Order: sequence, then C-alpha cells, then structure tokens
Amino acid sequence: MRKKLLSSAKCVALVVLLFILVPEPALAYIGPGAGFALLSSLFALLVSFFLAFISLLTLPFRFLVFILKQRKRYAQSLIKRVVVLGYDGLDPSLCEEYIKAGKLPNFSKLIETGCFKRLGTTTPPLSPVAWSTFATGVNPARHRIFDFLERNPKTYLPELSSSRIGHARKSIKIGKYSIPIAKPPLLFLRKSKSFWTILGEHGIFSHILRVPITFPPEKFNGALLSGMCAPDIRGTQGTFSYYSSRPENETPDSEYTGGTRLPLTRNGRFLSGELLGPEHILQPGFGPMRLPFRIEIDEEKEEARLRIHGSTYDLKKKTFTPWIRVHFKAGFGIKVRGICQFYLKRMSPDVELYVSPIHIDPERPALPISHPYFYSVYLAKLLGNYGTLGLMEDTWALNEHVLDEKAFLEQVYQMHEEREKQFFHALGQTKRGVCACVFDATDRIQHMFFRFLTDSQDSDEDASSRDYKAAIEEVYRRADDLLGRVMDRIRDDTVLLVMSDHGFKSFNRGINLNTWLHQNGYLTLKVDDGDGMYLSNVDWQKTRAYALGLAGMYLNQRGREKLGIVEPDGEATKLKDEIRKKLSGLRDPASKTVAIREVYDSHHVYSGPYVNEAPDLIVGYNEGFRVSWDSAVGKTTEDVFEENEKCWSGDHGIDPKLVPGVLFSNHPIDASDPNIKDIAPTILKLFGVPVPPYMEGKPWKLPELEDKNIKDE
Repeated sequence: MRKKLLSSAKCVALVVLLFILVPEPALAYIGPGAGFALLSSLFALLVSFFLAFISLLTLPFRFLVFILKQRKRYAQSLIKRVVVLGYDGLDPSLCEEYIKAGKLPNFSKLIETGCFKRLGTTTPPLSPVAWSTFATGVNPARHRIFDFLERNPKTYLPELSSSRIGHARKSIKIGKYSIPIAKPPLLFLRKSKSFWTILGEHGIFSHILRVPITFPPEKFNGALLSGMCAPDIRGTQGTFSYYSSRPENETPDSEYTGGTRLPLTRNGRFLSGELLGPEHILQPGFGPMRLPFRIEIDEEKEEARLRIHGSTYDLKKKTFTPWIRVHFKAGFGIKVRGICQFYLKRMSPDVELYVSPIHIDPERPALPISHPYFYSVYLAKLLGNYGTLGLMEDTWALNEHVLDEKAFLEQVYQMHEEREKQFFHALGQTKRGVCACVFDATDRIQHMFFRFLTDSQDSDEDASSRDYKAAIEEVYRRADDLLGRVMDRIRDDTVLLVMSDHGFKSFNRGINLNTWLHQNGYLTLKVDDGDGMYLSNVDWQKTRAYALGLAGMYLNQRGREKLGIVEPDGEATKLKDEIRKKLSGLRDPASKTVAIREVYDSHHVYSGPYVNEAPDLIVGYNEGFRVSWDSAVGKTTEDVFEENEKCWSGDHGIDPKLVPGVLFSNHPIDASDPNIKDIAPTILKLFGVPVPPYMEGKPWKLPELEDKNIKDE
C-alpha cells in the first residue's frame, strides 16, 4: 500500500511538473478548416498548484475509498488483467510455416500452454473495418466503418470514413484576415461503444495504444493514444516531401502519389527550400503556410548541415535525422507545431532530400491525439519524442522509389521501437484492467516485401534486392521476440491474447471495376478517354453503378445519390443480383484464373442501422488479385486487368475466407470457429461485466478460468 501511495504522489507531482515544463499552447490549425484554441495564464497555473496541494492532503483518504471501490468492481472478475497484443496482418499460414521450422519459439510455447486458432475476419477484411469490429463486437452495419474511404452521395467524392475535420463556423473578418472564433467540428464517425468504454463505465481502467480508428480519441475511464487514421498537420493521411536541386523538366517523375515534389534552389554550396504546412488559418485561399530551411553541403567531407528555425542539425547521407520540431506562423502568437524527419538521399551531382510527413507534435498537439489530452505529452516527456501519424510507415515513398527498401525498413523499425517503449510502460502501469496495443510493422512489411517471397522474383531482381527475401521472416521473428518479453512479465492471473485482424496474400494483378462496369453498359463516360480521377468523367444521367474505394461498388440510386437514376427496392435489387452473378467467377484472360471468387450483397452479409450507408456490393477477390490502384480512386482505364508493378505486392482486401487472422492465448480457449467480433464480449465476460445485448460476438469459454475467481492479494 505504501508503494501505491508513493506512486500516486509521484503522479500528482508529475502533473504539476507538466504544467511547468509543457510550453504554453497556442491557437492551432490543421487540415481543411480544422483548428482549436487553448488559453493558458498565470491564474490557471496558480489554481493548478492549489488543486495539486489539496490533492496531496486528501490522498490517503481518497486512496482508501479507491481500494474499497476497487474490490467491488472486480468482485465478479475471473482474472486481474487482460493483455491484447495486436499484430496487424499476422498471417496464420506463415505463422505455421515459421513455427514448424523452429523460428518462433515463443509462439510455440503459447500453443503448448494455451491455444492457436484461425480468427475469422470481417467483410471486407480491411484494417479499419476489422479493428472497429474488434473494439465493438458488432458487424460493420452497426459500427459504420466499411472501408478506409466512403463516398459522399451528394458529390460522389471520397471522404475518410472514420473522422471528419470541419471548418470553423464563426469568424471575424478584418481586412484580408478571417479570424476563427469558434472550434471547428471534429467528428468521430465510428458508431457503437468500444469494450474499453463499457469497462470504464464499470470502473475498470484500460490502456489502449495505437488501435486503429481511435481518432479523435473518445473519453472513457482509461488512457488512449490514437492509431490508424490520425492525420498529419496538413490534415492528410501522410504526405511526404521530396526535394531535388535538379530542374523539374529534367526529373523523370515530377508528380508522386502520396507525396509532393519541391525544388531546392542552389547558391554555391548552399541550397534553400520550403516545408509545406497546413492551409493558412487567417487567410482562406492563401494556400499552405511555408517554412524556409537551408542546407549547407560540404562535398569533400560528404557532410551537410540543415538550418531551420535558427537551429543547425547534421545531415548524414542515407540516414534519418532524429525528430525535428518545426512550426508554421499564421500570425502574431499563432503557430502550428509538428515534428518531422529529414533523409539526405543524394549529395551529388544533384542533391535529393526526403522529408517525412509532418506529424502532430505529441508535446504540443494541434489536435487531440490522446485521452486524456495530456497523455501524449506525458509519454513524450517520459519516453522521448515519437511519431503520431496514423500510418507512420511511408509505404508510398517506397512505392514511388523516393525511399529504397533499406531506408523503409529503418523507418518501420524506428516506429516499432517507439511503440514498444510505450507499450511496456503501459503494461507496467496496468496492474488490473486491460492493456492493449497494436503493432503495424507486420502489416507494412508484408505489403511492401511480399514480392520477395516468390522464387520468380530472383531472375528479375539484382543481388542487393534479393537480400530482402527474408524481410517478412525477420518481422515475424521480431514479433516472436516481443511476445517472449511480454510473457516474462505476466502471470496466470493475466489472460494474454495475441491476435491479428486479417492475414495476407500476394497482389499481382489489379482489376478495374469501373472499366468492367463501363464495358458492360452499367457506367457511361462523358468523354471516352479512359481518364477522370474521382469519377469526374462519369455521365451520371446514364450511369447505374460505379466503384470507389478498396472493396465496394455502389448503385446510382434515386433519392440517395444526387443524380441517381436506379429506383430503390425492386429495380435496385434486380440490378445488384445481375451484377453480382456476372462478376462472381470472373476470370483473368491472361492466366484463365478465377480473379473474383464471389460478390457479396451487403444486405445479405450485414445487419444493423447503418446498412444503407454500406457499399451495395462487396467484391471478394481471389488470391493474387485486388482492386486496381486506378479503380480505387474512381478512374476508368482501357483494360479491366493490369499488372501490379508497385512495391506494394501483398494485400488482404480480398475474399475474407482466404485471409483469416490469428488467435493465440496463454489459456486454452474453447471455441470452434472464433471470430474477431468475439473478442470484445469475451473481455467483458472475463471482468464480470454484462455483455450488451446488441453485441453480436459470442464470448469464448476459457475452461481453466470458468470456475476460478482470482481474489485481490
């Protein structure tokens, strides 16, 4: 008890210290019209000191009340703690292969003492969909996340499915300046309650780290750091910058997907450039705010120095800098703060520089990325600076060959190590309750290195590239090592669940659904030129169906879409059935292989209040196939099938039957067909919390714990 009192006292002292150390927050702005204001004053600081003093005086009494309540809260609990170790994309077949070869000793131990099963995933098996089901225990029509993107039926344009950052609705116009005086709306679009929110309502604390679709963070009894879909300071899902001293007309690739090409202007041994920030707060239409920087090159010593904000940093060739703090000035006292990394790719004959997406600064977050708000600050002060972008590993920079494989792996493992520190700290703080963390390296490396798993690559790749053939095995080994360190820190009173949201398969050929719809008379183009990003070339007066995103197809339905022509109910049902039958079993003419196994009617696979917001049809691709890159963004090309020539060579956006996830546990689980939607109700059951009737998942039986109720020590 004395240790707990001291620990509580330290926490109070840390909060006081944070008020002293954390710089004064300023009015900040992010993305397309998003921003908020924070005010700090000497009065607030004095009040904080007073409250901290009162808190210390009453600490013994509050701690006694806490202990009494704690006993009551956990009276029906079967265990003290649940630890969820999430590995995005960990594949059961690869796990079995590596376990059989003796390469995953800690996973083997779990099988001996607990269990290993395939874990059913969602339709479609995409990360935002599956992790939302993990959190809520319901199908997508109840949590409303169906893809990374959703289409706006009024504009036919894509929007992020999980959150919405709006424009400030009130502002004061002073000359050319427009000063926002109200917070812009920041909406969390996932519906249904997460299991950690329900646990919190029953007094059970949770640490939730980097679980996808947790931005903006929800308020609950616990601590949370947002994961996938948290934006950068430009409001995007991650936009890198590539700088070159070579004239743009001499650069082979002047435009990049997921990034921006910018010039470096040379003046002797000095080069100057500008970082791009968010759109200007006070001058709408002015464009992005800019931050100048300068690089000094010493070619003889092969050294370079970066000067930004009056500070100087060493740049080493093909080495990432530590996180560098930057800010963009919008006006007097108004700054937007972020962090980024620089990577000097080449020094001669031309200078080439990569700059990572500019992440939200965890010590001065422009948008809430944690709950409580100061939790991100606390982690940065305690463990060091860290990336905050939802998709931190820059897959598009590798796709566009701005980064090479070596640099990409270095970036991935740096982010992985940052997360490990946060996870083990949270694990040490979670004596009772839930500690859950999702690690992304398994997913990102499989996406980008699956091409090296096939022998056919050997003849096409040079010797240095063949060195990456073991990259996927290595990330599985690292996952095993992390698991071993977790197992060393838990006892029998803890249930350890190791799981993934889906598995992985190769992605060799892309299918353009819009081209197929066009060729089969369901979609009409204004100009038959095979172009038009975001469906801009579609003639909606003559179009009955269209595709957008990674898995879905939509009917152009009257009364729902702005220019809809398909009558709901009878005509829509008939059209869906017609398209579904034609597309199911579609073969690739090049290989005669079945490319689409089955097309699902969303009304047959979903049930819930948001079923009418789902895509009308969901395409279940066969192994080796996926929606093409152009089709995902609404472009219509000449051919239905095309080769996938990107580094992104593995995927899971296919038929869910082909890519189940994994489930390992340190306790035997009695479940013949476990599904990812079962995890939430199982965790509630383990803590003796009633499972809400709307939850569709079924709690698993853990025979070792069914008749055992662990008491407080």
